[in-house]
Amino acid sequence: MRPVIIAVAITGSVPRKKDNPTLPVLPQEQIESTHAAFEAGATLVHIHVRNDDETPSSDPDRFALVQEGVRKHCPGMIVQFSTGGRGRDPAARGLSLVHRPDMASLSTGSVNFPTIVYENHAVLVDDLAGRMKTHGIAPEIEIFDLSHIHGGKRLIDAGLMGANPHVQFVMGVQNAMPADERLLDILLAETRRVIPGATWTAAGIGRHQSEVMGWALARGADAVRTGLEDNVRVSKERLADGNAELVRIAADLLARHAARPATPTEARARLGLRPA
Repeated sequence: MRPVIIAVAITGSVPRKKDNPTLPVLPQEQIESTHAAFEAGATLVHIHVRNDDETPSSDPDRFALVQEGVRKHCPGMIVQFSTGGRGRDPAARGLSLVHRPDMASLSTGSVNFPTIVYENHAVLVDDLAGRMKTHGIAPEIEIFDLSHIHGGKRLIDAGLMGANPHVQFVMGVQNAMPADERLLDILLAETRRVIPGATWTAAGIGRHQSEVMGWALARGADAVRTGLEDNVRVSKERLADGNAELVRIAADLLARHAARPATPTEARARLGLRPA
């Protein structure tokens, strides 16, 4: 059975506890939820942090606190900080990178979201990519649109990132890319043409989460993504009982595709990361 990385996006920047009481918001809650997900098979955690009033935060100390707890309780787990922009000052989106997580998300272009334009102008993208390079952080390129693949290639050509980045196709965001299996084939073919050394995954938002994971696994993805950031339900009738339950669902899906959760060592090797 081939090893596949399970990435868990534990919190996000939009859902609140009113949407799911198990959503981890405070640093200790995030550490505990990540540990449970790790025990269930996740080997990469995608981290946003919140203020005490649950609003999105760019506080680098909060990122550092969560990272410290994850590294203590989840040996070898890959820590990925978000540099996403919903509710955050663009000038503050890269402040946490001084704490040198293993990875950080990087959007290479702007896109429509349900109620806002998620702005990623070229100067900001170059700045974030440069900070990641300076601190030895591997980027995960967030693909919300076909042009964002070429945005990644531009950064490679400019020497702001290596030739083998990790890319994630984000599908099912309202007003952005729909969750369409044929579209995934187009995105994957273009990535393989433009950035042939990239590893890849795909994220399905909301009810599309398991569906998109299945499409990705059928096409040999290096990773799948799950977690309460993208989806708070296990069915139309029931909320997820935390991130660990969603990870267990992902692990079951892997087994149906002759795959198994990658170990931390396997995950780091596949993504070309430094040892834990």
